[in-house]
Amino acid sequence: MFYFLFALAAGIVVPIQTAVNSRLRSYVLSPFVASFVSFSVGTIFLFFITLFTKHTVLIHPSIFIEEPGWIWLGGLLGLIGLTANILLFPVLGGVQTVVLPIMGQIIMSIMIDHFGLFQASMHHLTLLRCAGLLILVAGVVMVIALPEWLRKRKQQAYMDFEEDTKSKLPFQITGIAGGMLMATQSAINGKLGSILASPVHAAFVSFLVGTIFLFIIVTIIRKEITQIRFAIGKYKPKWIWIGGILGSFFVFGMSYLVPIMGTGLVVIICLSGQIICSILLDSFGWIGAKQKKVTGVQYLGLAFIFLAIVLIRMN
Repeated sequence: MFYFLFALAAGIVVPIQTAVNSRLRSYVLSPFVASFVSFSVGTIFLFFITLFTKHTVLIHPSIFIEEPGWIWLGGLLGLIGLTANILLFPVLGGVQTVVLPIMGQIIMSIMIDHFGLFQASMHHLTLLRCAGLLILVAGVVMVIALPEWLRKRKQQAYMDFEEDTKSKLPFQITGIAGGMLMATQSAINGKLGSILASPVHAAFVSFLVGTIFLFIIVTIIRKEITQIRFAIGKYKPKWIWIGGILGSFFVFGMSYLVPIMGTGLVVIICLSGQIICSILLDSFGWIGAKQKKVTGVQYLGLAFIFLAIVLIRMN
């Protein structure tokens, strides 16, 4: 039960981090600068936590020689997945930008478990697990996509639906691929945590890699680094700086739980936490979110999601 609640909590912090970073972005005027600040804060936080728990952030040289090179790519994959969401939002809108990466995470996490990719423990895809996945997908669609579709259907008829779908297909595929990269990041960080004998150390390495790449982007490529000053001031809320700490908790949680529970189950429980927290943020208008009423379809979708988790855990 502890692992289940830990995974759920790791998922719950993700929408909160997104809301915090969105507020930060409104000040610094750039999603890349907001991401850089978030990654930097998370890296500093994890640096001290790693020192406190492991008493060193250094890595033995033999690990670089003996272990596969892909164990260092977690931070880069997370950065690409995050950037993909930022770029897709204006094209696909909020609903598809949420749904498609979730679908990608589910697909990739099950593939990792079934084939034992990235040296992960194998959890074969059984009939019961398939049934749970189908119910999960139905629940996700009910919670996120179906209410918006019904609302639009009431307001106006769809014009040239097929043509519009085709024009957006490359972006939709990109959204799914971005989600697959996020699930891959979780598996890689889980493996790195096992190698380093410290999930916190693995999370620090992941954040450090992401911070380095973002530093290059905001200083050399986009030259936006000075815009950080716009978030500093007497009347600027201090909580806009904690996004990185929330993100570090998520990455640490995934690194810690994946070797214990398997990539598929951890990702699915975390996604459930994300969806529940997103609904709460919208329902109560917390952290600047636009207040929206929770519909009966969404409640039914949540019930489907919990049923799916039960079926998958029974496996």
